[in-house]
Amino acid sequence: MMRKALTIAGSDSGGGAGIQADLKTFQELEVFGMSALTAVTAQNTLGVHGVYPMTPEAVISQIQAIGDDMGTDAIKTGMLFNAEIIEAVAGQIKKYKWETIVVDPVMIAKGGASLLQNEAISALKKFLLPHALVITPNIPEAEVLTGMTIHTAHEKQEAAKKLFELGVKNIIIKGGHDEDPAESTDLLFDGSEFYTFTSRRMNTKNTHGTGCTFSAAITAELAKGVNIYDAVVTGKGFIQAAIEDQIDIGHGHGPTNHSAYRKRNMVKEHAGR
Repeated sequence: MMRKALTIAGSDSGGGAGIQADLKTFQELEVFGMSALTAVTAQNTLGVHGVYPMTPEAVISQIQAIGDDMGTDAIKTGMLFNAEIIEAVAGQIKKYKWETIVVDPVMIAKGGASLLQNEAISALKKFLLPHALVITPNIPEAEVLTGMTIHTAHEKQEAAKKLFELGVKNIIIKGGHDEDPAESTDLLFDGSEFYTFTSRRMNTKNTHGTGCTFSAAITAELAKGVNIYDAVVTGKGFIQAAIEDQIDIGHGHGPTNHSAYRKRNMVKEHAGR
């Protein structure tokens, strides 16, 4: 049976992040991808040149089109932009009783452009996070959501505990902003145990859309019924391959290679025959 995943996020005209990255990732992991658009961005590897949000009514209409007909096995939220859209999305999740929700709290683009209004932070915490099975903030996003600074592994754990208290069942704090120049360590907290996932840090500018892609890979695996730990393992492997096997597009922060993980697995399967 074909599993389905819905991304509720913004569009990236450059194709490296947002719903474009999500749908590519879903396809690569053999999950049928659907989308509800929250905003259109004029964007490329050099930065975000314009943000044009949808109305809450337009977002609701898109989600209802999916919910009333096709349904979904998992949902990922990305760029939600403002409080009104956040509240609208949370209302639809509650209406359809969807439970497998991955929240990627997108706040700042690679080039520094704001993708979430300041007044939307409280709405995110109040309306959406209590529905989340998983949240995947990077360190700056976790700092905003918890009101604390994060420099050490211990502080990362304390931030995860604070996010758990907001109602999120599983917290993944990404390590891309770690101070270690050689390695990046993601932290998973399931409410009782901490798990770490460490990978080699790549010296590359082609990291546009890494957060979107990582959380989309986790969403795809959860849609298949995979447990959270194994979903993170696949997500980590997927984004590491996407960063390492560079495609070098554009003149700024280039996109990652969404087909790298599948191609690596094909090579392994061929070698094993």
